[in-house]
Amino acid sequence: MGLLLRGTVLFMIGNFFAVFMNLLQINRQGDVSVKLPPELLENLFLKEWWVPPMCGAAAAMIGLLYPCLDKHLQISDPDSRKGEWSKVMRCIAVFVGINHASAKLDFVNNMQLSMTLAAMSIGLWWLFDRSPCGFGLGVGIAVLATLVTQLLVYNGVYNYSKAEFLFVRSWLPCIFFSGGVTMGNIGRQLALVCSLINANPCKAN
Repeated sequence: MGLLLRGTVLFMIGNFFAVFMNLLQINRQGDVSVKLPPELLENLFLKEWWVPPMCGAAAAMIGLLYPCLDKHLQISDPDSRKGEWSKVMRCIAVFVGINHASAKLDFVNNMQLSMTLAAMSIGLWWLFDRSPCGFGLGVGIAVLATLVTQLLVYNGVYNYSKAEFLFVRSWLPCIFFSGGVTMGNIGRQLALVCSLINANPCKAN
């Protein structure tokens, strides 16, 4: 039951982030566009209805995988054991900031943008994770998600007006990496809450 509850919460969070980040990117002139009519709400909620659920499913898998591997590898975070959400909220704030930078800030060239976002993404991992397992999962998620995006663009589902590398923007792996670390932190905290509730059912009631 706890696993199902955590998966549902993570799925809903992933849906929310998908819609929110899509709004950020669509609002950037000349950046990311979908091969669909210009009506924003129609694009988000009708013709592209499958995007938020797909992101939600990915968020659920990532959020459940992180604490599972932590338990298997016997990795513990002293800060998370306090049962506080402040660290998770700060991680989410940095993740939103990275996405905002990719959508709103103008750099001299795309390489500078990519390097800046890469540094910010690694900084997010260093501040809120620091585990080799978390870094490896983040890199794996970034590579896999970028490949999936390339396939979607190659097959005409998405269109990048200024694609740089194999049909997609070069900074996308940074977004996927930081997103993986963020969902991993949320998943870890949810797992901790569920474990505390299971250990103290009387207090939960």
